[in-house]
Amino acid sequence: MPVGFIGLGVMGRPMALNLARAGTPLVVWNRTPDRCAPLREAGAEVAGSAAEVFDRAGTVILMPADETAVDAILGRGTPDFAARVAGRTVVHMGTVSPEYSAALEDAVRAAGGAYAEAPVSGSRIPAEQGQLVAMLAGDDSVVADVRPLLAPMCRETFDCGPVPGALLMKLAVNLFLITQVTGLTEAFHFADRHGLDRRRFLDVLDAGPMASAVSRMKAPKLASRDFTVQAAADDVLKNNRLIAEAARKAGTASPLLDVCHALFEETVADGHGGEDMVAVLRALEARTDGAHPGARVDDRP
Repeated sequence: MPVGFIGLGVMGRPMALNLARAGTPLVVWNRTPDRCAPLREAGAEVAGSAAEVFDRAGTVILMPADETAVDAILGRGTPDFAARVAGRTVVHMGTVSPEYSAALEDAVRAAGGAYAEAPVSGSRIPAEQGQLVAMLAGDDSVVADVRPLLAPMCRETFDCGPVPGALLMKLAVNLFLITQVTGLTEAFHFADRHGLDRRRFLDVLDAGPMASAVSRMKAPKLASRDFTVQAAADDVLKNNRLIAEAARKAGTASPLLDVCHALFEETVADGHGGEDMVAVLRALEARTDGAHPGARVDDRP
């Protein structure tokens, strides 16, 4: 049977393309049909509905926007749910709350299906290059079956135990990513407002011990004010909220994350949610220029 893939957004489409180009028999569906065209050209079959994907595929990979989209795709809460998942393996690769994923696993198993979560670390360019890093969780037998499917999309896959271990791992990784990129952006803003040569600042950074694959991807975007999306500010804010919720439930302090949360809320509120996460620069600039009165420079100690 072919593998199903549902959710062809910024990340999902290049991931599915890598599967198709690797020769994986693939049947795909997306709520916006025109996003399926490159998959058809790559040899995948395009289904007319999510239900058709489940009818034709033994394993279905989900890469939707959020939990509401997952429930709609699966027909959760309706009689269609059991019919879709029974006898099939559902692989959820999106980022949702750990509690949601654990409850979804219980529901899928109760209906006679199998479930694995496999969130990935990386943005659009690593997705296009098949260089994502996957975190995989589920029953041992399910994980063993799913792992080979991830190879065309991911350069490495890490087993994270039972569900929701992979999503908790993803949230921990994203906490570092969010604070790292926000710190880079604030440093860039500091250098810029002090009249330093912005590209020289980035060259110095790149030559030193703080350089990383992330800084080398994001620094050129800051230098040229290129906010073309790799990882959207909207998605970063969603991840920030998920991490904050998990931290509160565990009684874990997350002060750096909380500052980033406020900055990305301001970025999205100002209409930049569809831009790359380095658009948090706009929130920093607005604070410096007094556009956000609660965060004026002269109010700080």
